[in-house]
Amino acid sequence: MTDAPEPLVRRTDARGITTLTLDSPHNRNALSARLVAELHEALAAAGKDGDTRAVLLTHTGNTFCAGADLKEPPATTGALGLVALLRAIVELPKPVVARVAGHVRAGGLGLLGACDISAAGRGSSFAFTEARLGLAPAVISLPLLPRLDPRAAARYYLSGEKFGAAEAARIGLVTLADPDGDPDELLAPVLDGLRRGSPQGLAESKRLVTAETLRTFDRDAESLAELSARLFGSAEAREGMTAFLERRDPPWVPDAAGGGAAGAGR
Repeated sequence: MTDAPEPLVRRTDARGITTLTLDSPHNRNALSARLVAELHEALAAAGKDGDTRAVLLTHTGNTFCAGADLKEPPATTGALGLVALLRAIVELPKPVVARVAGHVRAGGLGLLGACDISAAGRGSSFAFTEARLGLAPAVISLPLLPRLDPRAAARYYLSGEKFGAAEAARIGLVTLADPDGDPDELLAPVLDGLRRGSPQGLAESKRLVTAETLRTFDRDAESLAELSARLFGSAEAREGMTAFLERRDPPWVPDAAGGGAAGAGR
């Protein structure tokens, strides 16, 4: 008989706030099938808990979430699992608050988009890295595009540039930011306010501000999940992910002399 594996999502409760901590440091809290399933289950439990006024989503280590686990790229079923997780955050009758004190990449940004409120402090950085891997921010666009400044979304989706907490707040990715500060200090008055909300008042107020995002899920979730699965299964994305794991440029990156990278065009 083998011991049960350590959980990848840990729960604690204090004064009406249920804290869910992503605790998968070996892969930088990547969205593996097990982490997605555990987080979905933990959210459902918190949603049914009469003592929970709000959920705080945080992390161990220096990375909030690195996005997809490239060692187990999702098929259509995996993409639909992420759709279901993001929708569960949006639909939860309790506010979900993200606390970021580390790096967020690709699919991890979808978690931030689904949360109602978020705060980023020192050590935080953000990047949509999908286009560099032969992918696109498909499924995560469901909660993100209704929130993001359109011109900023175009820039960062396409360029893959890294940006900091202040820029994340400016473009609508996070609610509160202090590049040199503590996210817990930023969130203290927010959490105090949520503790004072009634269950009915919080649930119905959240329903008002998430209605448009849920309509986006209803309209686009299936097609974006299919797009995600198709891209992950493509030869170009397989090369992009392999190059990333091997810490080298993929063949489509021009070399310093202005030509194609080694192997380009083959």
